[in-house]
Amino acid sequence: MKDDLPAAPKNHERHFYSTKRAFGRFGIRIFDPVVMAQPHWHGHIEANFANDFEMEYLVDGQTLTLPANRLVVFWAGVPHQLTRVRQVGQGPFKLCNIYLPLDAFLMMNHIAGLQVALLGGGMIVLPEALCSADQLRRWYADYRSGDFERAEVVKMELNALFRRAALEQPSFLRPPQHEVGGDRALSSAHIRHVIAMVRHVLENLEKPLRNGDITAVTGLHENYALSLFTRIMQVPLKQFVIRMRLMRARALLVESSMAIATVVESSGFSSVSQFYHQFREAYGLSPNALREQYMRVELR
Repeated sequence: MKDDLPAAPKNHERHFYSTKRAFGRFGIRIFDPVVMAQPHWHGHIEANFANDFEMEYLVDGQTLTLPANRLVVFWAGVPHQLTRVRQVGQGPFKLCNIYLPLDAFLMMNHIAGLQVALLGGGMIVLPEALCSADQLRRWYADYRSGDFERAEVVKMELNALFRRAALEQPSFLRPPQHEVGGDRALSSAHIRHVIAMVRHVLENLEKPLRNGDITAVTGLHENYALSLFTRIMQVPLKQFVIRMRLMRARALLVESSMAIATVVESSGFSSVSQFYHQFREAYGLSPNALREQYMRVELR
């Protein structure tokens, strides 16, 4: 996977974490893998393909080994850190990362079970036959062409890839925190209702979000919809909304010089004091401290 295309613009990778609509923009990188100094997290569905080497990841405190020459997909909202690499082949030893914004992933058709599994913290390994280094290189070339239509085709092909993966029982490197497939009482219709609620949250995050407004998109009774959401996502709807707002706020703090009051408004928090309290509870430091920390750390 030799990268002989034009060099990416300066700070190209940082732009993946910008905050348009839902926690970042679409992007593809091919680069030399670098061990990370600390865990990080962002709002994308991320896919990694390690060409002829294995990667050791620390994922939310758990050590995992990502296999060589297989596409591994996970929600990057879970803290993760590349801690070790080990070459296993004679290849060019390159890492390909695909960054798919969470809202774009949730808008993809016919993969509801996969969407819920990844949001539940699952990490899947796609069959080797479904994705090769050559395929990733073609996608990378389309992305780097700057042609909007080519980038849209790549997203459509990713949707098709995920649909193929969903036809069979996914191979989990890290299982989701819940086991949807093992619960016979949960149908694909139930999962679609939950995905509809998640999409509504992401599309309206800066607005006031009452439980009744969110559950209304399902056509179900509010209490039943809330119970269904908690059952599948393993977190109450209210807490999920707060988590998504915190993710957007963190991204705004890292990727812009936006004033704290504007961050609060753009993330949907009702007050600055509420925001500071929730932020400290989630990240263990103040918004200003997190911003200063990330200014000192080069995103890789």
